[in-house]
Amino acid sequence: MYQRSGIIIAAVLLTACSTVSTDRQPAPPANAARTASPAVSSASSTDAYKRDIARQITALHQQQVYAEQPQALLRAVIVLRYAIDADGRLIKAEILRSNKDQFAEKTALASLRNSAPFPVPQEKLLRGGKLEASETWLFNDDGRFQIRSIALPQRGE
Repeated sequence: MYQRSGIIIAAVLLTACSTVSTDRQPAPPANAARTASPAVSSASSTDAYKRDIARQITALHQQQVYAEQPQALLRAVIVLRYAIDADGRLIKAEILRSNKDQFAEKTALASLRNSAPFPVPQEKLLRGGKLEASETWLFNDDGRFQIRSIALPQRGE
């Protein structure tokens, strides 16, 4: 009985220590394309750089962005202040203005954070090694948004 148990334990241990060889390469991380070095922005002003960022966020979050004009009375208007370092990395993001719509706040912050890194800002736009700016997210009733720097005019404007 003890001999049989010893053999079974030894077989289990040997199986656990063995390796399986395959020719398959591991799948690249889901954000592999985003981990490459960001391009250098050609924006020569903070407003132009904000449009670059807004276009990147919009491209990466197409399902959350609406293409038509924002409705006349918006669900939420969220203003974020953020800082980007000389390498295009997001180093700070905070809510400056909100109507306390937690869904909109979380969506705005997540869309900004998940879109980094951003294009490298021109050195002349940096103050103290970073670029600081604020941006406004405009939310329709359905929870989709546009970013003010590149948004269409609201209906009724």
